[in-house]
Amino acid sequence: MADQSVSDDVRTSSLGRWARELLGVLVAVATGIAVVAAVAASARSELLFRDGDSLVTTLVVRSIAVGQPQDWALSSVLFLPETAVLGVLTPLGLGVDGTLALAGVVNVVALYGALRVAAGSVARARAPISGALLALGAFALLAASETSPSRDALEPASLLTTTTYYSATVGGAVLAVGLARRGLDRMGTDARAAVPWTAVAGLGLVAAASVLTNPLFAAWATVPLVLVLGVVAVRRRAVWWLVGALVVGSLLGFVGRMPLAHLIANTGAGYIDPSQWLASLDYYGALLAERWSSPWGAASLIAIALLWVWSATATVLLARRRDVGAAVAAACGWVMPVLVVVGAIVLGTHAARYLQPAVFAPLLGIAVLPDLLSRRPAGSPVRAGRRGALAVVSAAIVVVAAVGLGVPRIAAAATAPDADLACVVDWSEQSGRIGAGQFWTVRLPKTHLADPRGLVQVDHRLRGYAWLVNRDDFSAREVSFLVLDEQSAAFELPGGVSLADADLIPCGRYTIADFGSRALPLGPQRS
Repeated sequence: MADQSVSDDVRTSSLGRWARELLGVLVAVATGIAVVAAVAASARSELLFRDGDSLVTTLVVRSIAVGQPQDWALSSVLFLPETAVLGVLTPLGLGVDGTLALAGVVNVVALYGALRVAAGSVARARAPISGALLALGAFALLAASETSPSRDALEPASLLTTTTYYSATVGGAVLAVGLARRGLDRMGTDARAAVPWTAVAGLGLVAAASVLTNPLFAAWATVPLVLVLGVVAVRRRAVWWLVGALVVGSLLGFVGRMPLAHLIANTGAGYIDPSQWLASLDYYGALLAERWSSPWGAASLIAIALLWVWSATATVLLARRRDVGAAVAAACGWVMPVLVVVGAIVLGTHAARYLQPAVFAPLLGIAVLPDLLSRRPAGSPVRAGRRGALAVVSAAIVVVAAVGLGVPRIAAAATAPDADLACVVDWSEQSGRIGAGQFWTVRLPKTHLADPRGLVQVDHRLRGYAWLVNRDDFSAREVSFLVLDEQSAAFELPGGVSLADADLIPCGRYTIADFGSRALPLGPQRS
């Protein structure tokens, strides 16, 4: 009977734990809806729904759906996880914008999952679910403060809601820290503890998969985490296994990219020029000044600075308590941003998206915040039940509020009529012919065509522009109309042909130059 009683207690505890985890996920979903609703209802929705870069994953999914041969010209980022997620969501029938919005919610929930791992296990950490949710809440506030339509603005948090600005790499970096923390927690304080093989294997797999799809993971996570773990490994030899798994996994990821080299039109080496470090410093300084010039921007910068300081403070406090796993997670909260920001300047880069660790890494310092709180007695079952009931009610209120307020805003943004876009799409499809346009002009109409092959991506000289596009498009060899807008450079057409020879069809912000029966040959590809 005693054994049966113990078994019942364990089963009840397990059910209670899973119930709490489920509540955490539901709150994370609600947070994701709120974040995407805020982005979709602001000018930042340009990046979410219409940006030329942001549409590459949708184009891949559409291309596969129509049975087109796959011969893509991608950047150094292969977008493998992001495309897979979008492919799974597309059959839900939400349309292009609705699917992108849902993918944004999934990205936020995935970040919560990574933060949940970093917050520690229920058995070894203090209130890890609360810690992960606090961190996600801080992220939500930062993302909601970002409203610029520019991809170059210093507003990196909201980039997580897109499918092409490294959302999988963000989650992978946080997850890597979390797995390292879990491994250290299992070692405890014993310098001769056994190797946590599960954490070692998991860390290696995450590093390999992350580098395979985006080599930037090595700079964001591998280098900083190796440095932090290396400090711990001086006194704990078993930690070298975690270091080795991270390094070997990253190397395997680079090796795995070799068979995919034909997909990589730009390795990214051209973005690095250390001689331009001073210009890079000026560039990021100007972005910082611009962000500081608005009240919400200034508030977010102050909050990020405080998070950096808190992560450093938490590192010291946790190290004094000999809570090594949590201390490593907190240390990554300030080491990652410092190394990435300094590295971006030293290497002469010019892209705000490279600085995303400055925002997501300090969340680790919040995730481990409960570990610094003193453990209270469990209390009576009645009080525990009341706290549990209160948590359920609170979570239900949050979810209902997010769904009731956020979903309509997302739906309104995702289904907002765009008469100009519809004009181009309808005309192109009704013509039954193949047209062309330049990168920033043609990608949105191309994405919304029933068959994306109906519009070919070219440069101003009508050469096939092989960048974030399926090279099979260029098998068309010729087009009979062009799509233009204010972003289009003046065309230099072959054979003495000019736009004066075309019938111009106005479509709002677009203009269709229809050459009728006259075929315009495509030039050689370039990227």
